[in-house]
Amino acid sequence: MRGRVQGVGFRAACQQLARQLSLSGWVRNSRDGTVEVEAEGPAHALTELRLWCERGPSGAAVHGVTTVQLPATHEDWFEIRR
Repeated sequence: MRGRVQGVGFRAACQQLARQLSLSGWVRNSRDGTVEVEAEGPAHALTELRLWCERGPSGAAVHGVTTVQLPATHEDWFEIRR
């Protein structure tokens, strides 16, 4: 995600939603000011997470979301990475 996405609770809110949706993966801040999310699970849940990422939590100003399909890792948790 690009925009004002750091310092607004984006990672914690993303993790909470991903866990509610039973998704696995991670979210982290990047050095360039973007936020990266890697998630896997049912297509409908991934779509819901992506739609949320396009808005973000209160205080965020998302200017763009880029999606890429990656091979599944088959992890069973969703974490905040540093």
